[in-house]
Amino acid sequence: MANVVTFTIYPRMDKTVPAAEANRIFSRLLDAVAHGTSFIITSHGKPVARLAPPPAGSDEAAKQRLLDRSRSQPVQDFGPWTRDELYD
Repeated sequence: MANVVTFTIYPRMDKTVPAAEANRIFSRLLDAVAHGTSFIITSHGKPVARLAPPPAGSDEAAKQRLLDRSRSQPVQDFGPWTRDELYD
């Protein structure tokens, strides 16, 4: 088995945010992430999480996996039911 080595030519320039601050400004962080910014969340100075946009095309890939799985499932026939049974 061959070893695979990956590297990034341009290192990621994530911004660092302490967890307490991230908690206070979470809405603003999400807005920045929606525009492409990434953040490293730290706790007591140590990185604990990364908040980043999803990889390009991941929405379509996830949608396709869901459709493929639902198409592979057998159709279930539970018979007729009344409105009262449905909301019981």
